[in-house]
Amino acid sequence: MSAYDRPAIDAKTFRPRTQLVHGGVARSGFGETSEALFLTQGFVYNSAEQAAGRFTGEDEGFQYSRFGNPTVAMFEERMALLEGAEAARATATGMAAVTTALMGQVKAGDHVVASRALFGSCLYIVQDLLPRFGVESTLVDGHDLAQWKAALRPNTKTAFLESPTNPNLSVLDIAAIADIVHGVGATLVVDNVFATPLMQKPLELGADCVVYSATKHIDGQGRCLGGVILGSKAFIETHIQVYIRQTGPSLSPFNAWVLLKGLETLPLRIAQQQDSAQKLADFLASEAKIARVFYPGRPDHPQYELARRQMKGGSTMVALEIKGGQAAAFRFANALEVIKISNNLGDAKSLITHPSTTTHQRLTEEARLDVGVTQGMLRLSVGLEDADDLIDDLKRGLAAV
Repeated sequence: MSAYDRPAIDAKTFRPRTQLVHGGVARSGFGETSEALFLTQGFVYNSAEQAAGRFTGEDEGFQYSRFGNPTVAMFEERMALLEGAEAARATATGMAAVTTALMGQVKAGDHVVASRALFGSCLYIVQDLLPRFGVESTLVDGHDLAQWKAALRPNTKTAFLESPTNPNLSVLDIAAIADIVHGVGATLVVDNVFATPLMQKPLELGADCVVYSATKHIDGQGRCLGGVILGSKAFIETHIQVYIRQTGPSLSPFNAWVLLKGLETLPLRIAQQQDSAQKLADFLASEAKIARVFYPGRPDHPQYELARRQMKGGSTMVALEIKGGQAAAFRFANALEVIKISNNLGDAKSLITHPSTTTHQRLTEEARLDVGVTQGMLRLSVGLEDADDLIDDLKRGLAAV
């Protein structure tokens, strides 16, 4: 074969849509058009001296796919370009990203503060897992800046939040919270999965670390699991790289390759899904059988003005509360034909779930109500179908209530 020796392009000079097609590509000697898929566990060295240099860091190159792989590295670089981060590390799932981002920073005797409005598994990490290892945690009302200030301690190492929140799409003031936690020398980790990296940039707002479930919009087609952690080079090297290397929550090269393909179409998918989400939210808000609609792109959203400052759009998720509680919500969901019942989100297919019996079922009823998750609430992830077909489907659901 002949070596592919054309100089690599500097994707940092391009706009996001171009970066998502060309960013991070490292072609092999074959000069392939699509990104190469390196399904390998290990790598061969030219000499014992080179192997020794790889392990000391004196020789650049890959050692073992648990903590470094060419296909995974392409995905990490492309995500860093999109997010505006200095560095990124990919993980096997979104929850692996959350766990690594938090566990990589703390030790016994440390303290973590988090918003009370979190995905159920994230609450488990903060409330149950961290305390097993001697890390105390405090949950606060994410909207109440005074509670963030009051919760901080000298041993607080990091704070964690989602915005918009899962499932009721509350929007938290990332910049203000970042200022507060930085005041005691702590870091801020933001789960940005609902907004997507196209609609919100937490690092620009002062966050130290951003995490995603790449399973959601980044893949966006229901194919594979993945996660990613982004931040400064110092943050990733200090808190994340060693943790991944030694504990192994690693993304498979095949999944990294699938996610690279997903990134190529991300802007097109998000633009269409967001446009449809706005139309569906407006339709639902006009219906008498709907108690409330939560969508950051609507003026009746409680944090609409904050969302306009912090986000570039309302994104792809809609939360709605059906009058009549769980029984009415179940009748509504069961009558849908186009929209499928699933606890996943960010897919090309529109999906709906009942949070109080799925994603947040392990919480007590009191805890669910405390974060606004009622028995009549449904979370709708808007897909790529025609918006009018989706509205017709919602009408079928409403007719059954």
